[in-house]
Order: sequence, then structure tokens, then C-alpha cells
Amino acid sequence: MEKKDFTSLVIKPIAYIHTDFPTKFGIPRQGDVVSSLTGTIIFEEEYQKEGILRGLEDFSHLWLIWGFSDFDSKKEFSPTIRPPKLGGNTRVGVFASRSPNRPNPLGISAVKIEKIITEGKESPIILVSGVDLMDGTPIYDIKPYIPFSDAIVDAKEGYTAYTRNKPLLKVVIPEDIKEKIPSDKINSLIEVLSQDPRPGFHHDENRVYGFAYLDKEVKFHVEQDHTLIVDDII
Repeated sequence: MEKKDFTSLVIKPIAYIHTDFPTKFGIPRQGDVVSSLTGTIIFEEEYQKEGILRGLEDFSHLWLIWGFSDFDSKKEFSPTIRPPKLGGNTRVGVFASRSPNRPNPLGISAVKIEKIITEGKESPIILVSGVDLMDGTPIYDIKPYIPFSDAIVDAKEGYTAYTRNKPLLKVVIPEDIKEKIPSDKINSLIEVLSQDPRPGFHHDENRVYGFAYLDKEVKFHVEQDHTLIVDDII
């Protein structure tokens, strides 16, 4: 059978998502681990059409097919990668991972639908939670999450079983520092930090890390007793 030529196929964003993370450092490696993180999906003008989301209100979750917005097309492709949560030393095949360093810069995320706005400027708009995407990430497609087919109860989870069962860090944020973050965002930040956003092979308790959250930079270090201390928010 003759193979069709798809090398010239062009896909373009249908929407962009806006989140609290302007950079990728600090973003949970899977969205459902911090369910309180939220995002707003704004469609491109040509998809701001009445009825385009009709029926989606009957679903609780959806799949996002999206693009790694900081993808480096000049970076040489490697068939194996080092998952950070395996310590950064163990290699697995790229197709046994969710690494952004892939032949095509595409990702998938299952998120919860919080609200669908069908009136007003830029509608329809979808408010979602449980996001693991950087602010401004392009969305290429949206599909409803279907529990009976998408959730496979006896599926094997490979090396991710080890990473899923790692204990959470205890997070300490001094009150004067905590006041620098809006009250409705502080619990999400604590959940993010408890997951240990550091690369899996970093264990230097004297090193101070930082990542962007909202319009702030969060500085922290981790002590040997598995306590994460927020040093400042600037």
C-alpha cells in the first residue's frame, strides 16, 4: 500500500492557555498532582464561534493537545532521555517518557473543566484546573475525556510508580514572605513546592533555587530533613 506524504502537514493553534507560570521551571510534571492550579483557554478569533463547544458542558474533563512553546528546533534529537525523577542518571527511550525533547514538540494533558463562558468578548472561554502548562502555551486540539475508554484501571505504570510514591516535602513559608502572594494562590504554590520542583539529580541543600510564579520569583532551598524553605518572594 502506498504511503501518503504527510511531511508538509501544517497544524496551527486553535487557542492559547494562560496560567500562573511564565516559565517552565516549577510547573508540576503532571497536572493532576496539583489540582488547584488553574488556566484560562482563549480561542483564536476564527474559532470564537457560537456552538463550537456545544455538548462539552456535559463532560467534567477534557484532553488538551498542545505544543512545547520553548521547543528548540535546532537541538539534536536523542532516542533516549534521562527522566528527572529517576535521578537524572537512568536513561529510557524517548517514547517511554513525556520529555519535551521529542521528534515533534507535542504534549497532552487531561484537565478538569471548571467553567465554560459562552457570552462576552472572546467567548467561548474555558476555565480549567489541574494544569501543567506554561503561560501562553499553544493548544492544537481539544477532545472530551471519556472515562470508560480513557481510564484503563489495570494499566501498568512503569517507572512512574516510583516517582508517584515519593514522599512530599514539608513546605515552610515565613508569614512576612507569604503575604507577597495573593491569598487565593498561596495554597497552590505550597502544593507545587511540596512536589519538589528541583531537577531529580540535585541534592545540594546549600543551593538556592528560583522560579517564576505569577509576576513574582520564588526563592527556596531544601534541607536534609526534606523540608523546603522559601527564602524570599520578589
